[in-house]
Amino acid sequence: MRRLIAGGLLLAMTSSPAFAQRLGVPPADTLTAEQRAAMEEFRKQRGVGISGPFEPMLWSPEAMIRAASMGTYLRYKSVYPPNLSELIILIAGRSWSQQYEWSTHYPIALKAGVSKEIAGAIAEGRRPSGMSEDQEMVYDFTTELIQNKSVSDATYARVLAKFGEKGVIDAISITGYYTLLAMVLNTARTPPEPGVPLLPPLPR
Repeated sequence: MRRLIAGGLLLAMTSSPAFAQRLGVPPADTLTAEQRAAMEEFRKQRGVGISGPFEPMLWSPEAMIRAASMGTYLRYKSVYPPNLSELIILIAGRSWSQQYEWSTHYPIALKAGVSKEIAGAIAEGRRPSGMSEDQEMVYDFTTELIQNKSVSDATYARVLAKFGEKGVIDAISITGYYTLLAMVLNTARTPPEPGVPLLPPLPR
């Protein structure tokens, strides 16, 4: 596998056996009416065809379209602005070492206002420096939830005071949703987008 270093992150060609996809989209000539309806509903929701985790999820079309509906809310309509929701997504993707999720959301996060330094620290498994107060709050909430399976009273209180009960649930939901997608992608071995930053191995 050819590797290059750019911006402190590992770049890799996707010809590696580690990215040999084992669960892709169902063949077009075998699609059921339910699968076709789910694909059409997805297009109505997102304005594009299915890709990424939604391709293997199409094998269970109702699960796919229900997940997509939840994702539409969490990604575009939650209480969190994109610079915070994308931070949560990066943390969730890193926790599962999910290359497709990272390769897709890394550029989105940068465009939303997450700095390269913060994203790079997350990629390397480090607590970023230079975060805003809101970013620190979201980082603490998400990492505690993933690592400790809960959050401390102090962290909970900070999120509650700033974003209310809805913010607590939305943060949990974004974390859980992108954990679901990461599990699908890791199991399906969906290859990452080519030519974009990938996650380096975490230090042991």
